[in-house]
Amino acid sequence: MKILICEDDRLMQKALNILLGKEGFQIEQALDGTEAFEKVKSEEYDLLIVDIHLPYSSGIELIEYYRHDLLKETPIIVVTAINNKQIREQAETLGITKYIVKPYDPKELVRTIKSTLHIKN
Repeated sequence: MKILICEDDRLMQKALNILLGKEGFQIEQALDGTEAFEKVKSEEYDLLIVDIHLPYSSGIELIEYYRHDLLKETPIIVVTAINNKQIREQAETLGITKYIVKPYDPKELVRTIKSTLHIKN
């Protein structure tokens, strides 16, 4: 299964890459909103992991584009340090699957991903 990680923190991106790579997922990465927009236009993914705070375009703008312009229903998990009710509600209105606030338990993230993708542990 192919996952796009949209995360501007290189250390966090590397950690997710290692964590999810060990689980057998094929990982692609985008360090900013512009790169993420290009990838979602040209590739198909089984899951998107999106940070809200991205350079050039926010995670919310990416999710809105993905849902409304590209009309894609691929599951989206938001993983962010932003614990803001209004932003969470905005993301949920756009149709995200889950909103996870950093710091998080890596094992719980893997369980959430597997559950979202209907993969048995």
